[in-house]
Amino acid sequence: MPKYEIILYWSSEDKVVVAEVPELPGCMAHGKTEELALKNVKEAIHLWIDTAKEFGDPIPQPKGRRLMYA
Repeated sequence: MPKYEIILYWSSEDKVVVAEVPELPGCMAHGKTEELALKNVKEAIHLWIDTAKEFGDPIPQPKGRRLMYA
């Protein structure tokens, strides 16, 4: 899997961990735990890339960072 930067943070409003992928606009997921949020965002990354390929949209190259916690 490409190594896109993933930012994890706690949403007090929703009471879940949110995982965002800044390099892929709109690509995010959530889960009740960090592990579940990461699992879900990895699936979201694959879906984002598959959709971009289907529509011929550009796919950003990963910057090489893996995880960042905020």
